[in-house]
Amino acid sequence: MDKQAYPILEYDGCRTAKLNPEELPERKLETDRLVVTFFPEVVRKLLDTGAIVPARTIEGENPILLYRFRDADTLLTLGAIGCPACAGNLDLLHAMGIEKVMFCGGGGVLDSGIGVGQLLVVDGAIRDEGFSYHYLPPSRCVMADPAVTAVITDHLTRRGIPFLRGLTWTTDAMFRETEERILRRRAEGARIVEMEQAGCLAVARFRGFAYGALIYGGDDVSGGEWAPRSWRSRESIRFDLVQLCRELAELL
Repeated sequence: MDKQAYPILEYDGCRTAKLNPEELPERKLETDRLVVTFFPEVVRKLLDTGAIVPARTIEGENPILLYRFRDADTLLTLGAIGCPACAGNLDLLHAMGIEKVMFCGGGGVLDSGIGVGQLLVVDGAIRDEGFSYHYLPPSRCVMADPAVTAVITDHLTRRGIPFLRGLTWTTDAMFRETEERILRRRAEGARIVEMEQAGCLAVARFRGFAYGALIYGGDDVSGGEWAPRSWRSRESIRFDLVQLCRELAELL
């Protein structure tokens, strides 16, 4: 591990840490497929209609609740906000047997031309956070597996579902999305800002499992003022997106 000017740049590629997820006393899961969503109202609706059933609770200060789709051998869980929580949980779930993951959430658009609900297939993420630097050497971006994105885009095309492709900007600080940073990240190719993708992609790359993500256009941070655009109330979009990710998890 070379000494650098800043600790976050001192990458250590050692595969073994003092605490490793496979050492924690959790039994293996019954399937290797998982959908991670940030839509709690969709999870409640699926529970109320019997489309999913509780499968496992991983105890802790912040328990991880896992559900199973009745008509698919796939698990569903609510993601935690931010890379350390969301991607850290993903590392643990991989150690328990998860090998194929689809993520769906919403993010702030960096271009007002991206409509509310418009889907972005995540090709990679600008690493403006800290978590991913513990899993991969320093770089501006972490890219998705092209084979995984090909599965996603092929399926969306066959279904006739319009989509965009591109980078997200992953940040740790939702209240520090300043005008200059927004302009710079957009110039680098980011289309949406969010808080998890760099970490999740880094864990998937480091551990070697399939990971794909669909982010829908939510609030707009590209203008002179923040525009919420009622993005959290798009219930049908969010419900359909979870179902779409369930289909994709079965194809990975």
